[in-house]
Amino acid sequence: MRKEQFQTLLQFFKVLADESRLKIVGILANQECSVEELAVLLQLKEPTVSHHLSKLKELNLVTMRPEGNSRFYQLDSEALQNISKEIFTPEKIASLIEDVNTEAWESKVLSNYIDTNANNLEVVQRLKEIPSSRKKRLVILKWLASKFEEGVQYPEITVNETLKRYHPDYATLRRELIGYKLMQREDGVYWRHSVDAKTNL
Repeated sequence: MRKEQFQTLLQFFKVLADESRLKIVGILANQECSVEELAVLLQLKEPTVSHHLSKLKELNLVTMRPEGNSRFYQLDSEALQNISKEIFTPEKIASLIEDVNTEAWESKVLSNYIDTNANNLEVVQRLKEIPSSRKKRLVILKWLASKFEEGVQYPEITVNETLKRYHPDYATLRRELIGYKLMQREDGVYWRHSVDAKTNL
């Protein structure tokens, strides 16, 4: 998401993070109103209503029509739709985390649940326990799945021996890898799905 789009989105939420402004938007979506009418409907002072309208005008969410000494306001539906099309798409919302380290939490889970010991020959990693939290368990299972190469078929005895290196309850880990669709099994042969495969949370 571009910086200006991010700022527009931030301003949008700031402006509408107010009960009175949300009510004004709702009223103006249904009818045209003057400041005096809005003040009566919302039981607010006219200067307060004018302040709220000025904030909405910053986002071009309301239009104003003069009539004599009065000014009438209405929701600009087209402007609202444009903001929705330009910013409120799944892709744009997902891009809000472009500068966030999305792997930080997974790294913390791994450091909490995995013991790493180094000797002269190799680095030995052991799973302290199988997490009870489904989300944390998925992190551990993805890590275990990465110990198997994609595209390679493994007999069950090899899967057991591999998992046993990390935790004695290899049967539970094997079953969970299948349950979370990180590995597949057929006729005693196992193979790995991508670690990014869709899983059941």
